[in-house]
Amino acid sequence: MSRAIGLIVEGYVSLKDQKSLDELRMQRRKLIADLNACTGIDCTSTVQQIEEEIVVIETGLARLDGAMTR
Repeated sequence: MSRAIGLIVEGYVSLKDQKSLDELRMQRRKLIADLNACTGIDCTSTVQQIEEEIVVIETGLARLDGAMTR
């Protein structure tokens, strides 16, 4: 996983910016769909990396949800 996505998620969590985290996750999901639609090139490692980034984003969203319910 890229350290950059971790820092971005941390920033959004600290700002309690759920909308931006949701948008970031949606953008990553669209990117995976676009890569899976490509033919003639192997995007497996790229898709795997993006899936790992989605996990980081969803972890941030879960932390944000936990903080808002307190």
